[in-house]
Parts: sequence; structure tokens; C-alpha cells
Amino acid sequence: MNAQVDTQEIARYSKCIEVSKRIRWDIDKDVIRGRSFDFEMTMLPDGISQISKIDFLDPQEARFLSHIQGRTYANMFGLVERFINAKILEISRDHWLGNQTKLEALIRFSDEELKHQELFRRLERMIAEGMPVGYSFMPQPDDVASVVLTKSTWSVLGLTCLIELFTQAHYRKSIESSDNLSPLFKDVFLYHWQEESQHAILDELEWVREDNKLSEHERDQAVDDLIQLAVAVDGILQMQSRADCDYFLSINERKFSEEQKLAIHDGILKAYRWQYIFSGVELERFQKVLTGMITEEQMARIGAALETLM
Repeated sequence: MNAQVDTQEIARYSKCIEVSKRIRWDIDKDVIRGRSFDFEMTMLPDGISQISKIDFLDPQEARFLSHIQGRTYANMFGLVERFINAKILEISRDHWLGNQTKLEALIRFSDEELKHQELFRRLERMIAEGMPVGYSFMPQPDDVASVVLTKSTWSVLGLTCLIELFTQAHYRKSIESSDNLSPLFKDVFLYHWQEESQHAILDELEWVREDNKLSEHERDQAVDDLIQLAVAVDGILQMQSRADCDYFLSINERKFSEEQKLAIHDGILKAYRWQYIFSGVELERFQKVLTGMITEEQMARIGAALETLM
């Protein structure tokens, strides 16, 4: 790496530190502020939940399904941040005795991810107080993290970059502009988005740095790992969509036909696949970083694997 490029990289790490210090927020003082959720309002906007595609639900049913999806949305972020934080702490050792600006940026990243995990644990308890019993979040964060962390660092950073980028897209395109969300739920993702914006930059920098270490064979294996991680995420989404559908049907007073039940389950699964996989894959910024590191054949393999999920 030449001196000019290294100076430019350090400047990007430094900027992340500056922004992190400036926007630093507290869970109670800035986000929750003594409030509770307004269950007369929705939690996820339709641009994310896609509930309007299940066109036979009445407004009350649609709102309740948005509460279920919103609860799962918060829990999913709590889950992925478990393995993200572990990986960030692991790769920070590469900077222990190197550039301390890069090290500080990653340590701040880790500290903020720990805070986000606590925020989403708090949200789960608060949402549970206002919803009927019976909801279950099926995947266990530590178990999932243990599996994810067996894969190559390149693939885990790729998945992490995908997640951080779609977080940005969801907030900017849907949550920010929605005027019928629970104010507390909306604020949670406002503050989450503010810090994740820096994380996405650091993900990209560290992913490219890791890529520069790999041989062609190692990169090819890492592409396979990324495909396996995408399939594993889909397995989680299938499991949780079934649980969320069963919970919705068990609580809802109206009795649906078998065809309608199938449509509800398919609608939830399609929404989850879009939320946690395709809304990130389709982003130009993600595509640019990924295609800049892999061959056309490797990209075709990824595309073929994703098509099976559609």
C-alpha cells in the first residue's frame, strides 16, 4: 500500500472516530426517555414489512402483524450484533501494535455494538409487556454466532457489511419518512442508524483490507463461505417466519382459510428474505465493493445461490 492510499484510509478511520464522539447517545437519556410503545400505531412501515401485500387483512390485523414483525426486527439486530462484535474485536488485534487511529475506530465500533445489544434486549422486554404471551424468537444469538464465526473472516465481514448497509437503506427509505410509526420505535432506529453509518464505513475498509491478504484459492473458498452464510441466514428466516405466523394465527380472533394461512406465512417469509438479504444485496454500494474483489464466475455462483432463495 502506498503512502497516499494509507493516508486516505487513516483519514476515513479518523472521520469515523470524530463522528462517533459527536453523535454519542445514551439509551435512557436520549432514546427511551421514560416512554413506552404506542400499540395503536404500527412498528414497521410497509416499505419494510410488506404487509399490504397480504391484502385480506383488516387494519387491526395488519397493525398487529407489524408489531410482530417489529419485535422480530429488533431481535434480529440483537442477534447479528453478537457475532459482529466478536469479529470486530478479533480483527482489532491486527491494529494493536499498528496504527492506533484504526484501533480506536474499531474499539468504538465494538463499544457501540455492545450498547445496541443492550438496547434491543430492553426493547424486547418493553414490547413483551404490551403484546399477548406466546411470541418466541427462535434463534439463539450465541449459537448462531458460534456457527458464523467458524467461517472465514472475509465472508463474515461481507455479511456484516451487507447488514450494516441495509440498516442504512431501511431507515432512510422507509422508517425516516413514515408518519404512522410508534414514536419510540422510530427513535430507536434513528439513533441506531446514526452509529451504524460509521460502522458501515469501517466494515468496508476492513473487508477490503482482509481481501488484500488472500490468495486466489483462499478468496474462492471465502466466496463459498459467504454463500453458506446466506443460506444459513435464510434457514433462520424460514424458522422465524413460521414461528411469527403461528403466533399471529393463535392470537388473531378471525379464523382464516388454509389458503389464507399459507398466504400469511409466505408473505412474512418473503418480507423477511427481502429485509435481511435482498435489500442489502441489491444496493449499489454493496455490489461495488463485492464485485471489486471477486471474479465474474464467483459473482455468478453467488447469484445462482441467491436465486434459489427467491
